[in-house]
Order: sequence, then structure tokens, then C-alpha cells
Amino acid sequence: MAVLTARALNRSTLERQLLLRRTNLAPLKVIERLVGVQAQDPHLPYLGLWTRTAVFDKDDLTRLLYERKVVRSTLYRGTQHIVSTEDYLWLRPTLQPMLDRWQKASFGKVTSEIDLAELTAAVRGLLLANESLTRRQLAKALAERWPDRDSMGLAWSAQGLLAMVHPPPHGTWGQRGPTPFTLAESWLGRPLAKRASPEKMIQRYLAGFGPATVKDMQAWCGMTRMREVVERLRPKLRVFRNEDGAELFDIADAPLPDPDAPAPTRFLPELDNVVIAFDDRRRMMTEEQRRHVVVEAPVTVDGFLCGFWRITRDLRTAILSVDLTGSLSTVDRAEVAAEGERLLQFAAADADDHDIQFRTFGAEAR
Repeated sequence: MAVLTARALNRSTLERQLLLRRTNLAPLKVIERLVGVQAQDPHLPYLGLWTRTAVFDKDDLTRLLYERKVVRSTLYRGTQHIVSTEDYLWLRPTLQPMLDRWQKASFGKVTSEIDLAELTAAVRGLLLANESLTRRQLAKALAERWPDRDSMGLAWSAQGLLAMVHPPPHGTWGQRGPTPFTLAESWLGRPLAKRASPEKMIQRYLAGFGPATVKDMQAWCGMTRMREVVERLRPKLRVFRNEDGAELFDIADAPLPDPDAPAPTRFLPELDNVVIAFDDRRRMMTEEQRRHVVVEAPVTVDGFLCGFWRITRDLRTAILSVDLTGSLSTVDRAEVAAEGERLLQFAAADADDHDIQFRTFGAEAR
């Protein structure tokens, strides 16, 4: 059984995540390739697509949302993602056991002694009658039926109990405000799949992220008992080991590029699945760096995390701060600066001027 080093895993993941070279695929195809993009904040999916595609305009994704070819909804790990409509129809039922646990863990006390089927039916009825409600509007309506309960907790619970999407303009670039809820079947005009497809989900994950351990798969989707699914798939999968001896699974025809293949600098949005969708993240970062990736946006050099970035405004100047976790060569620093200017042209095109500041992580700009 072949052993794959952290560097080999790094290059295989970057290849499948479209981070070794930018792709000419259309945004919809990229979203499907990645099995969805993180959308906790409006700018995240736009940045995730920008860093992977050769030509990308913000309107490309916004148009897909309005055309209902992609949807924004609560999915993996109980967090917001944008996925293609075709994937949503089978993914949402597949993830339901995880969303049930998410609801119970987060709001079980709020819904104790409430019949969850009754709560689900009540929310469905309210959305059918109103087409779309914000979370606050939904909470106010639910308070009339359960006046002694935390109505916002009931409204949050609905995201796990019922398939709902958040229609645009909410969640598009620069658009914030109250989150609207609409029944997925009403918005899409199509029913969701009646059966879960965990085998399909795992194969899609491996195609976009692999090779990976069972723990990696579970870290990505938030589901448990994936070992049973993998064992059913084992005859169809390639099996490797990592340097610690753990089994790594992969689909049969997935590419395994040269571990020394060049990997260009990439600015990733915070929470990008390529940096959080593994239990063992050593293929891209150190354990110390891992502590910060949930709240910071990573930048990579040679495929590995080398720091974090953010854009701030000073009057009409957009400032890109790059906080390095270690030293960079002159060549790498110049490549980071060049890619950083490209990022500013995309994310801060309205600014009169751009500035890039390199800092040591946790220190002042210099």
C-alpha cells in the first residue's frame, strides 16, 4: 500500500481544488467540482471562485443565484454554503441526520417538549403563506404559537428541520441585512430527493479533496458513521496510507500530480473548505497555523499556508495587510505582492489607490 507524504497530499488536493492553475471552467462547473463553496459571509464565495478561475466577474455568481441555478442554504457542518441546484436536491436530504443533531445540540433546550414535526409544519405553513420571511419575522410569528419559548431559537431551529434557501439579493456581493427564508421546493419548483445518497457525497468529496481519511470526510460534511459508507465503497476505491499509517481513500481515476509540481501563491477566503475540510490539515499547514484559520483568511506560498490577509480602507485607499507566520524569500515575497495587487483589483476595484503591507503575524505593519 503506497504511502503519500504531506507534500504529495498537498499537490493532489490543490490539483482537484483548481489551485495549481486557474481554470477556464464556468463558475457553475467550479461550484460543482468543489461540491459547494463556503458562504457564511457574502464575499466568501466570490473570493473562492476568483482565486480559482482565469476569468471571473462578480455578476457571474450573482446571476446564477437569481437564475436559481445555485442556492445558498444551511448545509455542511450546519454552516452556509452555495451549491448547484442539482446538487442541493440530493445533498440536503443526505445531510439531514447531521442537521437534526445540529438542531438538537444548539437548540434542544429551546425545543424541549415541543413536537418537532409540529414546529416543522408550522414553519412550512408560514412560509407557504408568505413566500419569504426573515428570521426575525419568522420568530415573531412562532412566538404567537409558543409565547413562552425563545422565539429566535425556534426560528434558528427551522434551518435544521426544514429545507430552506436564502434568496438574493441577500448574500450577494456587498449585500447584508436580515436573512430571508424561502422553502427550497417553492423556490426551485422541484421536489427534493426522497432518498439520501451518502455514497455519492463521499465520492464527490474524494474527487474534490482526496485522498482522505474517514475522519477527514466527517470533518468536511459534519456527518458521523462514514466508516460504514466507505466500507461499502471500498471495492471501488484506491487505498493509500499517510506517513502516520492511517488509511487514505480515493476514487479510482483521480489525478495524483508530482509532489514537486509548482504551486503559485493563492489568497483564499476565510473558512474556505480547502483549509478546513480535513481532520488532519498538515497537508496545508502547521498545527499552530490551524488555530487561526477559522477567523483569518489564509495566503499560501508553494501550496502551504504562510500567513493571513485582510483588506481595510483608509479614506479612498484599500490596504491589503499580509501577516506572515514565517520568513519569505525575496522571490516569494514579490509573488505574494503581485497576487495581492490582483486581489485588490478584484475586491477593491472602487478604491482610488491600493497599498500592500507586510507584517509579522501579530505585529505592527512595516
